Amino acid sequence: MPSVRTARAVVVDGPRAHRLVSGPVAEPAPGEVRVAVAAALVDPADRAVYEGRADGSPIHYPVTPGREWSGTVEAVGAGVTERLLGRAVAGRVEPGGCLVCARCREGSSHLCARPSGRSGPGAFADVLVLPAEHLHTLPDDSDRPTAALLGRAAVAAGAALAGAPVPGERVAVHGADTLGLLTVQLLAVSSPGELVVVDRRAHRLEQALGLGADRTVEPAESAVWHGRCDLVVETAGEPESAHGASLLARPGGRIVLAGRPGAGIRGPDPTRPASHALTVRAAPAAWTHAVRAFRLGRLRAEQLVSHAFPLADFGAAMSPSDGGRPRTGAVLLRP
Repeated sequence: MPSVRTARAVVVDGPRAHRLVSGPVAEPAPGEVRVAVAAALVDPADRAVYEGRADGSPIHYPVTPGREWSGTVEAVGAGVTERLLGRAVAGRVEPGGCLVCARCREGSSHLCARPSGRSGPGAFADVLVLPAEHLHTLPDDSDRPTAALLGRAAVAAGAALAGAPVPGERVAVHGADTLGLLTVQLLAVSSPGELVVVDRRAHRLEQALGLGADRTVEPAESAVWHGRCDLVVETAGEPESAHGASLLARPGGRIVLAGRPGAGIRGPDPTRPASHALTVRAAPAAWTHAVRAFRLGRLRAEQLVSHAFPLADFGAAMSPSDGGRPRTGAVLLRP
């Protein structure tokens, strides 16, 4: 009798309770593919699942986290072209919509009034089975683990497009985490007159300068830039960052809120957009533009990865540190 191939996956049973399980490899159903995972990014939403912080979305335990991933197509289901076999791909495990509310019925399932949580198991696993239409194909010589950052890059690209930077403008990025530093790279190629990055971490500000920023400043010292920036992109999602970003915008300026908001967030003063004629908006992810920038070598994503852990070290990946001091960039989980 032929042996049955097995694969591993991380399962989170509840807040800070996880296990590594092994089971038969699933075959893709019609319209699906199976991907051999190269790496999955540990993003804030994954940490929220592990810590039990719903942040407005339901958590259906037990669950395999891992929203943003990269890998290689190893099997296809009926109705899917075999030309995908062996292709380098990246993608994001999207939340599932209810499919019946007004937003879902108009094609905006990301705005679902009754989201059902994740559409399936995430990518903290050896393999991932998902709909073929969720794939984004990459050049065959792509650095597959680094491509796991393309989900963040898609958010950065969406923010850059929404901000509509004009050459010569003064642009600010509020937050120098992985999303912020990817945003810096995409905005730098728009020829800003000055690109300013705000963050409280000195090592992140140093990175920003190497990735295209002209000036950096800590939040406590950012008052000198208040009211002087044509475009401000907020990427941190921290309690005070949206408010701080709003103070940087000049009268008539634009603000894009790209960071994932957490508990206790303080938004912009509601009177400020009206009194200063500010445009404030969010933006959907722009995968096409992120993948194109990656193909062309415009994103130095490999410089943002500070840690890569095997699946068995999932617990350590949730709270990495260097020498006892948190100094992390992008964290990957790899089979």
